[in-house]
Amino acid sequence: MTSFDVAAYGRSIADIYDATVRDLPTQAAVELLCELADGGPVLEFGIGTGRLALPLVSRGLNVAGIDGSPDMVEILRRKSGGDGIPVTIGDFATTRVDGRFALVVLTTNTIFALPSQDAQVSCFRNAAAHLEPGGRFVIEAWVPDLTGFRDGSSLRLLSVSEDVVLAEAARLSPAEQLMYTTKVRMTGEGLRLLPANHRYAWPAELDLMARLAGMEREHRWSDWAGTPFTDDSRAHVSVYRLTGGA
Repeated sequence: MTSFDVAAYGRSIADIYDATVRDLPTQAAVELLCELADGGPVLEFGIGTGRLALPLVSRGLNVAGIDGSPDMVEILRRKSGGDGIPVTIGDFATTRVDGRFALVVLTTNTIFALPSQDAQVSCFRNAAAHLEPGGRFVIEAWVPDLTGFRDGSSLRLLSVSEDVVLAEAARLSPAEQLMYTTKVRMTGEGLRLLPANHRYAWPAELDLMARLAGMEREHRWSDWAGTPFTDDSRAHVSVYRLTGGA
């Protein structure tokens, strides 16, 4: 098995990443994260180009980050205020930074970018190690749905507009809970292939990882607006609270 390259995703998408997340509910996410931080310092795992970090800083919060991609962080540095956010380059499952935080944040399905269950458990433990007593770890992720796969593969159209067509091809390995995906982004400038593999996990599995790290689930919603989580929810925002010393 090849070693996990934490910088690979950023190399493939950094220059267009902001365009691919333009329609995400950023404002709602920032509002909820501000409420959960309650004025305390925030550490974002996978800080990327600063989609969440920059508006959090503009709200008066102290924000730091860990990211595996120098390419993504370089784009953050070019933005107004981006050079003032301390960012450590490294694997957020294991990389430590100085200080304790009221909130550790890992959004946009990025927990699934880690290649194994062991790496994901390590990520929860790393989050707990950075939290102050009573601090929170927030994860945003999709709920695995294997019904769209036929003979272990799927091809689906994600979005269509006058400017961009986005499709996704995926191959499933259920035994290892791995999904190998490549998004195909078609614009007037040409075609881009955006590979991203996922080690998916169900919400209950993430809850157990949190307990192994000394945290308990405090909230689970379907989205950043606080919509109740139900049998029909296709995604979740889960909040875990540190129950003891890290």
